[in-house]
Amino acid sequence: MSNLQGKTLFITGASRGIGLAIALRAARDGANVAIAAKSSVANPKLPGTIHSAAEAVTAAGGQALALKCDIREEDQVQAAVAAAVDTFGGIDILVNNASAIWLRGTLETPMKRFDLMQQVNARGSFLCAQACLPYLLQAPNPHILSLAPPPSLDPKWWGPHTGYTLAKMGMSLVTLGLAAEFGPRGVAVNALWPRTVIATDAINMIPGVDVQGCRTPQIVADAAHAVLVREAAGFHGQFLLDDEVLAAAGVTDLSGYAVDPAHPLLPDLFLD
Repeated sequence: MSNLQGKTLFITGASRGIGLAIALRAARDGANVAIAAKSSVANPKLPGTIHSAAEAVTAAGGQALALKCDIREEDQVQAAVAAAVDTFGGIDILVNNASAIWLRGTLETPMKRFDLMQQVNARGSFLCAQACLPYLLQAPNPHILSLAPPPSLDPKWWGPHTGYTLAKMGMSLVTLGLAAEFGPRGVAVNALWPRTVIATDAINMIPGVDVQGCRTPQIVADAAHAVLVREAAGFHGQFLLDDEVLAAAGVTDLSGYAVDPAHPLLPDLFLD
């Protein structure tokens, strides 16, 4: 499969950032995109809503469905998936992109923040997969792709921010389990993680991160596209890195993805 024309993607957290970039890349192929996110009203601190994202997807050549959905809520997820199926006739691809982040130590992590991260990252990914799988199992080339890192028990990633690391590794372990369960049934269940920090609006809100050392969300979008056009059968349980995916696709000059090509790149978390 060379492109995603006619495919239906259900993307969580697609109102901005990496999720929106993946949606727009699919839209350029003529894909159908269900944009599932909480942001239905503009926020001056975090630009982008499900409605502005839907307009951008349509402008890029795709079909869009804006779905106000908090993936912590089972009834909202079930309703969003049902709406996507009613509109587009099925679901071919689930992209678990929505994520909550709080890079603080134990004593600086309110339990409200801790709970949010676990509910959105691991539980939300599991819930969305559970809701989409009945339709994915009927699709001709089904994929689940989660934005999650390679699993790691290295204490250097746990000590500084146990709550966040637990939440992201939770997404990774959900990926591992779903791949083992549904990979043999023909669903490509894999994870993708960026080599460097990505310049998103969420990262802009984290003190101390120099955006000049980041790459743009487009690198993850292009890598995700290269993954999602692959044959699903026999392709599961992989923890992929964006630059390695692009290299395998013949793209080795990544300078165009840098916010500032002259600036040293910041390595992302969880990678040695």
